[in-house]
Amino acid sequence: MRLRNVNAPFSFAGTKRFALAGARILASRLPYRDAPVDRDGFALTDVLIDEGRIAEVAPAGRSDFGDAPKASLAGGVVLPTFVDAHTHLDKAHIWRRAPNPTGDFEGALKAVAEDRAARWTASDVAGRMDFCLRTAYASGTAAIRTHIDSIGAQTRISWPVFAEARERWRGRIDLQAAPLFSVEFALDEAHMAEIEAMLEACGSNILGAVTYMVPRLSEGLDILFALAERKGWDLDFHVDESADPAARSLGVIAETAIRRGFPGRILVGHCCSLSLQNEERQPRTIEAVAKAGLSVVSLPMCNMFLQDRQGGRTPRWRGVTALHELKAAGVNVMIASDNVRDPFYAYGDLDMLEVWREGVRILHLDYPFADWAPVVREAPARAMGLSLESLRPGARADFILTRARDFTELFARPQADRTVLRDGAPVAPAPDYAEIDGLEGLS
Repeated sequence: MRLRNVNAPFSFAGTKRFALAGARILASRLPYRDAPVDRDGFALTDVLIDEGRIAEVAPAGRSDFGDAPKASLAGGVVLPTFVDAHTHLDKAHIWRRAPNPTGDFEGALKAVAEDRAARWTASDVAGRMDFCLRTAYASGTAAIRTHIDSIGAQTRISWPVFAEARERWRGRIDLQAAPLFSVEFALDEAHMAEIEAMLEACGSNILGAVTYMVPRLSEGLDILFALAERKGWDLDFHVDESADPAARSLGVIAETAIRRGFPGRILVGHCCSLSLQNEERQPRTIEAVAKAGLSVVSLPMCNMFLQDRQGGRTPRWRGVTALHELKAAGVNVMIASDNVRDPFYAYGDLDMLEVWREGVRILHLDYPFADWAPVVREAPARAMGLSLESLRPGARADFILTRARDFTELFARPQADRTVLRDGAPVAPAPDYAEIDGLEGLS
C-alpha cells in the first residue's frame, strides 16, 4: 500500500521517522478530547512515529512535525491491532483431507476425530499452526487464544508444539491456549492428572472443557473449578453449542462460579441455545452470567455455518447467542474467529476484520458502530487478562491502515489492500495456501 504525500508518493520501506496525517481514529481511543468527532465517532488525527514508537498524537493540522515525511491518509480509517479470543489452531486447514460433506456438527466431530487419530503428529500440528499465526499476523492480530484438543496421546503431542510456537511468536502475537475435552473426562483422575501436568509444563494458566447437559455436569464442573482454584488458573468453556433450548449448561457454570466465589476469569464460548430460550428463562440465565462475572464470546461465522443445518431445508436462525441482551446486562461480550478451513467451518482466514465485518451483518453490531468496536479488541483483552497499550506517546506503533472513510466503507469491502504496521514497519502479506499443500494432502 502506497499512501500519498501532498506532492509525491510515499513508501514506508526503511522509513524510521514519519507522520500519518489525517488518520480517522475512534475518538474513544485517543489521548485527547478536544477535536471534532464525526457521526461514526471518529476524529481526524495526526500521528508522529519515530523508531517504531508513537512520538506524538494530535488533532489533524494542529502540530508541526518538522521535516518528518508525511503519509497522507486522506481521512482513511486507522485501527489498532485485534485480539482473537477463541480459535482452534490445531484443527485449522484440514478440510481438504478431512471434509465434512454434511456440514453439520456430528459430521464435523467424526471427521476431526478420524483425522486427529491418523495424522496429527507434532510436525503436522506445528506446520498448520505456524501458517495460521503468519496469516493472523498479516491481517493485524496481536493476541490469540487457541483451544487444544487434549484427549489421550494427543495431549502429549500438541501441548509442546503450542509452547514452542508461543515462544517463537513472543513479541509479535501474544499466544494463549486452553485444553479442550468433554466435561465427562473431568471425572477421570488419570486424565486430569495428565492435563494438570501438561498445563504446568506448557500451558497458559487456563483450564477448560466442553460442557453438555450430562448427568454429572455439576460434579465435573466442581472438579475443574477446584483445580483452577488450587492452581490460580482461569477457566474457558465451550458452552451449549446447540439449537436445543434445553441445553442450559451456561446457567450451571454461572451458578457454580457464584456458589464457589471463583476468583479468576471465566470465558464462555458459543452459548448458542441461549438465544432460543423462552422469555422467562433467558433473562434469568443472563442475570446469573452477569452476577458471576463471566465473559461471553460469540463465533458468528462458524455458528451460522453449523447451526440449524438440515439437508434440503433452509436454516431458520443465525446460530448465534443473545449478544445484545448480554451486553445490556453488563456482560463483557466479544466475537472471534473460531474454526478455520476445517470440518467445523470450511472457510475463514483468521482475519479479525472479516470476523467484525460479518459480525456486523449476522449480529447487527451497528447503529452506533462505535459502541461495538470493543468486541474485537478491548473486550477480548479483558477476558484474556491482557494489558493493551493505549494510543499514547511511547507506545508501539502498531496500526491497521485502510482507505475506508467511515464504517460503511470499512465493512462494504474486505479491505484486502490494508497496510498493517507493527513497530512502525509494514508486515509481509499473508502466506500463500500453496505452502501447505503437503499438509492438506495435495501432491
